[in-house]
Amino acid sequence: MTVTGSSTEVALAYLREHADKHLLGLDEFLRMESVSADPTKKDVMVRTAQWIADEFTKIGFENARLTDTRSHPVVTADWLHAGPDKPTVLVYCHYDVQPTDPLDAWVRPPFEPRYENDIVYARGCGDDKGQLYMHLRAAEAWLRGVGHLPINLRVVFEGDEEHLSEPVAEFISAHPELLAADVCIVSDSDMQDDHGTPAIAYGLRGIAYWEVRVQGPFQDVHSGSYGGGVENPANVLVRMLASLVDDDGRVTVPGFYDRVQDLTDAERAAYAAVPFDLAEWLSATGITEPMLGERGWTLFERLSGRPTFDINGIWGGYQGEGSKTIIPGWAAAKISTRLVPDQDPREIEGLMIAHLESIAPPTVRVTVKSLSNGWPAVTPIDHLAVEAAARASEKAFGKAAVFHRSGGSIPYVPELDRQLGIKSVMVGWASPNGNFHAPNEWMPMANYRGGLDAIVHLWDELSRLTADEVRAGQKAD
Repeated sequence: MTVTGSSTEVALAYLREHADKHLLGLDEFLRMESVSADPTKKDVMVRTAQWIADEFTKIGFENARLTDTRSHPVVTADWLHAGPDKPTVLVYCHYDVQPTDPLDAWVRPPFEPRYENDIVYARGCGDDKGQLYMHLRAAEAWLRGVGHLPINLRVVFEGDEEHLSEPVAEFISAHPELLAADVCIVSDSDMQDDHGTPAIAYGLRGIAYWEVRVQGPFQDVHSGSYGGGVENPANVLVRMLASLVDDDGRVTVPGFYDRVQDLTDAERAAYAAVPFDLAEWLSATGITEPMLGERGWTLFERLSGRPTFDINGIWGGYQGEGSKTIIPGWAAAKISTRLVPDQDPREIEGLMIAHLESIAPPTVRVTVKSLSNGWPAVTPIDHLAVEAAARASEKAFGKAAVFHRSGGSIPYVPELDRQLGIKSVMVGWASPNGNFHAPNEWMPMANYRGGLDAIVHLWDELSRLTADEVRAGQKAD
């Protein structure tokens, strides 16, 4: 098929012409059981990573390689022939997926793609293999349809996003030459809704995570014999945890808010412009009312623009059938905080541990173990790459994009900024209700097709800027 017109039109036509073939490739990719947390899947993880590297080599990328980490390999490749004045863009996605439990809740086995009503169901279709695959095929449309990319393009795909955060900083520190770029496009996010409204995320929350253990008697003891004399570790633990937030949901740890960067007026205006259906949100969560939360901030702002505290798990004592009258020997909990710019997770870790130790009564022994932490990140909402992503998304979906931060964490984003000074723009096409970490993960095929088009348009939009402009985020004077 011969197509005349702009390079972008040629690339889009290539996608239409090869759509059926590309779907076969998507199915092949989704069948790979790349569950990073499963130690029995290490060989599968390597095969999946090699498949990605081979596919990028086939379409014309160079230097496709796997780099070993303490866990699963990182895939990198590049095409750097657009010229030194053109922007160099780094694309980040991850090829690992969440475990599939409970298996009996899946309508069809999770690694057998199922298509119904223009929706694909499979583990990883939205988070994040489907989105990684879109970048592969959009790049192919430029390289094979047009003959070249309009920008310089690097890719980095990790296999530990759903599993570990530690390999990220280590890889970036060890291999900055593989990541050198003017901006990073991250496709590990979703649309604003299931009605075709694209969303551009320009910031992420960080995280700090701990395990708290309260030790009382050397073993469980009879509550009839020792109740009233031996401190109950479960009672102490719940009192301590309850004291960490006030009635408005604000964290009570001294110094916790000292570095919090409030949303700017422009950001609050962008949040206010986002269509947010409270009834739909309540229905999706299965609750009847949202929590009151911090005064002075809307529910939508609190979901991604403010820090939080949560008890992620709590256990100890008797949990079997019937009753067992004991004072447990110990009780434990896992707790976490979501952090916003400019909170330092290491500082928050120290503040939390010191505070928990200070409020523990002398009748028990309290130990706090840090499990993980990650930095928050933000890119100015008026950054040129943010604006380019919005234009590309509107061209693809026919609706104006909305802007907000993401409430989650992606360790690569803050580490790229902290170590290499590379800002990131998060633009993704999964469904916000797509069961990413649950059975029957799904994504609308309209999002898949629109995402492919959006990437083609995005490379064109960014090619209209210079490398210096993209790195600075603003037009040259």
